[in-house]
Amino acid sequence: MKFGLQIAAALVAVIAAAIIFGTFERPPVTTVQRGYRGTAMEQVYNPRLLSAAMAANIAPASLPQAPADGPKAGAVYKNVQVLKDVSVAQFTRLMVSMTTWVAPQQGCAYCHRTAEMASDALYTKVVARRMLQMVRHINADWTSHVAGVGVTCYTCHRGQPVPAVIWWNGDPQAATPGVAIPAVGKNHPSAAAGASSLPDDPFTPFLEQANDIRVEAVQALPGTDNHSIKQTDWTYALMIHFSEALGVNCTYCHNSRQFASWEQSTPQRVTAWYGIRMVRDLNTQYLDGLAGVFPPQRLGPLGDAPKLNCATCHRGAYKPLFGVAMAKEFPELTGAAHP
Repeated sequence: MKFGLQIAAALVAVIAAAIIFGTFERPPVTTVQRGYRGTAMEQVYNPRLLSAAMAANIAPASLPQAPADGPKAGAVYKNVQVLKDVSVAQFTRLMVSMTTWVAPQQGCAYCHRTAEMASDALYTKVVARRMLQMVRHINADWTSHVAGVGVTCYTCHRGQPVPAVIWWNGDPQAATPGVAIPAVGKNHPSAAAGASSLPDDPFTPFLEQANDIRVEAVQALPGTDNHSIKQTDWTYALMIHFSEALGVNCTYCHNSRQFASWEQSTPQRVTAWYGIRMVRDLNTQYLDGLAGVFPPQRLGPLGDAPKLNCATCHRGAYKPLFGVAMAKEFPELTGAAHP
């Protein structure tokens, strides 16, 4: 009996050690100094993980650019609503490219009824049209975040009809089987917050709604700090999402000697500030409105359309596709935004 208890205790110790040490970064790691010495302004990189991120962020080769002269797509094809002002050659090149970016296995039939290409009968075509409008909106109106790099359909889709990273309202990112999930979404492993017990949905309040992200008091006076521990947990969950989505640590944006100070932060913090507002804009203006277009199986538990967050584009890279400017190869996607 005693021997059996010793074996059981040893097994428990081994399992506990595996869980504990499995959460630490396995060496070797390298560091890059990004600020003054002694302020911990360093980025920590693991070459093994960085190599995997680079392999997952390879941009595909682009077809040769097509001439802009000649008949316009809107005059030749029926029911062209977004790309009517581009040439037929540019239109055809973009359609072929979109097929390889989004539905390489399904082909044109994923969005079109091949017997009647102009038909809007398939919901995927209606969604694709709205996504084209969204991409042009990003490239034209959100240069404060995407700068000259821009985005294409591939930035999110990576050869899949549905991007690998999407989210819905009220959908726990990671739940413990057999354990009741508290209504506040805490105290269970949260994939959205690095497997911590922080809230599993930091996206709805910040990347769809416009709740206050900052929780640090700005005055040392009684009654000036009205933020709760719960609000702080939501903010930390969002910050962990940023870190994992971009493959960076906190000091990529913040100065560790005074996290709240904008004057002492890196330029990337400003870029991230615009990124939050861009994602919020895309979710509310483009994706939320598709709830009546998607079939029931594509909707979330509360009936909402799938939405994006930082990881949808970044996929572990500080810049999507490590900064490869695919959009420059497709001027059709960098024109003026459409309503």
